[in-house]
Amino acid sequence: MQLRSNLFSEAYSLLLKSRSSKRKYYGTGVAGLGRNEYLDGMASTVMSNQGPQQNSSEKLARTKKKAGRFRPNTQYSSSFQDIKRPGESKKSLISTKDSTGNLSAASTFLTDRSSTSEAIQGIIDSSQNTGTSTAFANLLALSELQRVSDGENTEYSISTITHDPAVEGHKFGLPELPIPKDANFKYRFDPIILQVTNLLMKDGKKSVAQRNMSYILNSLRTAPPPTLNPAKPLLPGHPPTHHLPLDPVGYLTLAIDSVAPLLRIRSERGAAGGGAALQIPVPLGKRQRRRQAVMWILDSINKRSSRGSGRGMFAQRFADEIISIVEGRSSAWDKRLLLHKTGTTARNNINFRRKR
Repeated sequence: MQLRSNLFSEAYSLLLKSRSSKRKYYGTGVAGLGRNEYLDGMASTVMSNQGPQQNSSEKLARTKKKAGRFRPNTQYSSSFQDIKRPGESKKSLISTKDSTGNLSAASTFLTDRSSTSEAIQGIIDSSQNTGTSTAFANLLALSELQRVSDGENTEYSISTITHDPAVEGHKFGLPELPIPKDANFKYRFDPIILQVTNLLMKDGKKSVAQRNMSYILNSLRTAPPPTLNPAKPLLPGHPPTHHLPLDPVGYLTLAIDSVAPLLRIRSERGAAGGGAALQIPVPLGKRQRRRQAVMWILDSINKRSSRGSGRGMFAQRFADEIISIVEGRSSAWDKRLLLHKTGTTARNNINFRRKR
């Protein structure tokens, strides 16, 4: 069966083939985007056969606006002659301008190694006056890195840009030697609190001793101001009595140090002749004196009777004994006085040495 040919379809296909398949490429130079002649020509070519005159003018304005966004910015551009090779960095000029636009006194050729430090210091000083020290520090750092990349040996480091080379040492300085014994920051409480807590401890139960110490300080804080006894003077320079409850740690320290003895009696067996013991006074240190005072306080509170029941009664008896010491009513004062009288009597034996 013979196929019929459609004249309209063949004519349409011939019409399509007669059109050229080649596209025309027009050069679009980037430098010409900012010129009005190109925009006018482009707008007239595109908008010649479209819409009325009012629409074409609006589209032309939009086209100009879009083209203006991509206009190359030549404000910060540099010419080809400004580009220097790595070998020419030694002869580069570091120039600075102040707020008025004039060259400052920091403009210096870094050609001589001996004048490098003076040039850097001059630039830093001038930049601090104009408030642009950060920019100059970055500039000098880049110059230093360029010198290192060129294989040159520099006499100063980059740290000298922001730090004074004359200042040496640590940031906060070194401590004075010898370091004192009380210069340790790991202790949380006062030394006398730690010592009394350890003396209150029984059978290794330190948590119970810490709880009792907390009760003692609380009782001293809430107690009324004591009444002093002139016959039993406290340490000189102590605060007024109405200030003591405000500082319970100082309250406890004042009572213990006031009643603490200054010496102890050591018996030297057979030193007096005929098998008799010789009493020799021995001075005590601060911790030894405080320990003896706390032992006297513990002996006194063991003879006291509790005014109630509960686990806080021991701490209450201890606090009452501290108040009694400050008021001069405690038996620890009599023990201290007797010990000092014995030491005064035996002061002639203080230089005794046993012969070997």
